[in-house]
Amino acid sequence: MDRPAPSDVATTDVPARLDRLPWSRFHTLVVVALGITWILDGLEVTLVGSLSPAISGPHGLNLSGGEFGWTASAYLAGAVAGALGFGWLTDRLGRKRLFTVTLLIYLAGTVTSGLAWSLWAFILCRIVTGAGIGGEYAAVNATIQELIPARRRGFTDLVINGSFWLGAAAGGLGADAVQAWLPPAYAWRAVFVIGGVIGLGVLFLRRFVPESPRWMMTHGDPDGAAAVVAGIERRVEAATGQPLPPPEGTKLRLRTDITAWFGPSLRTLFSTYRRRTVLGTALMGAQAFCYNAVLFTYALVLTRYYHVPGARAGLYLVPFALGNFAGPVLLGRLFDSVGRKPMIAGTYALSAVLLAATGAAFAAGMLTAVTLMAAWTVTFFVASAAASAAYLTVGESFPLEVRAVAIAVFYALGTGVGGISGPAVFGTLIEGGQRSGLLYGHLAAAALMALAALAEILLGVPAERRPLEEVAPPLSAVP
Repeated sequence: MDRPAPSDVATTDVPARLDRLPWSRFHTLVVVALGITWILDGLEVTLVGSLSPAISGPHGLNLSGGEFGWTASAYLAGAVAGALGFGWLTDRLGRKRLFTVTLLIYLAGTVTSGLAWSLWAFILCRIVTGAGIGGEYAAVNATIQELIPARRRGFTDLVINGSFWLGAAAGGLGADAVQAWLPPAYAWRAVFVIGGVIGLGVLFLRRFVPESPRWMMTHGDPDGAAAVVAGIERRVEAATGQPLPPPEGTKLRLRTDITAWFGPSLRTLFSTYRRRTVLGTALMGAQAFCYNAVLFTYALVLTRYYHVPGARAGLYLVPFALGNFAGPVLLGRLFDSVGRKPMIAGTYALSAVLLAATGAAFAAGMLTAVTLMAAWTVTFFVASAAASAAYLTVGESFPLEVRAVAIAVFYALGTGVGGISGPAVFGTLIEGGQRSGLLYGHLAAAALMALAALAEILLGVPAERRPLEEVAPPLSAVP
């Protein structure tokens, strides 16, 4: 790039002012209003998994195991497309502008999923639903990381991503409750519609979340960014009743003559930060295959191998989901204290060992329906922290101007490599009816998690408690 004229350079202390803020009601609002995305995604995925016998049965769409696996893959394919498209728009137009659009797309998709009349109609609705969720991941992850103080970024991000499992638990219980009250032909349809209606309340909360000042300062509006931070500071001081400490660190000098960074951002991903690009792909792909393969097909495993009634499959997911949420909550602070590299590598490696052991025990006939779910609960207690750390890594390891695009690209690469193939592979293995087939699926997931652990050891970034601008300087920064 050409050297900017002095009039095209602005000095700002916006990042330092945001990072020195104490936790307040403002941060809680950000977590609730934006983090609800993960609860909605957990609700969505679990509803489909819990209701898979009803959806694929004679009272539903009459699908084979392989066909149902493809409907799950369609949801993930939509998520990939939504992440890429809305990720670009998020970096181009701003974080706040995309919140309403992506949420409305998600709500439309999930409600119409309950009205589908055939396999192909259901697949189309799942694609639309996934597109909304994928767009949410890009915009919401970027904004949360840019508004949360550096010293609490790791723990907060892990817990928010882990809240997916609160939605999963609610989905498991809700699916069983609705199936107990309504006839099979209508129960699964009603659950989708109810889930969409519940999400409408989120639109109101997001009115009170401001645009990301970090995005504004790197897109030609440093004065507007400073004004937004001043408003946040007033809200924090009013909530805490204490004066704020002075910001620490040096001020940034940023270019203000460039507002569109998409081209430079992509070049940065695959040149300056190509090692981090490889790492992000490995972490996201491994956890996506592992999670989506098990979660989208667990009800089929219970009904076909253990003859659990389809209406009760959701109950088995509740302890599994709570264990997944407990992982980031109990282990999350270690990612800020012990450090990113040892914790990420350790959780991925331990997850690989536990996955292989669970698959071997299942193939040997050593597990009942209850002990299988217990084994999965222990395994994914660890794997949940690892998976949440993958989103943390791809969000904080790249410059501000490329953050949403980076999250979208890695979500797309990871989901495309691992997430879409996982449910289809496991669904086909289940359709074969052999326990040894499902063992091979577990071993494949374990191998991917082990490779991701190795990638973190070799390529990981020690980003704990460091400002985002220190981990990866903005593209618009002027020395």
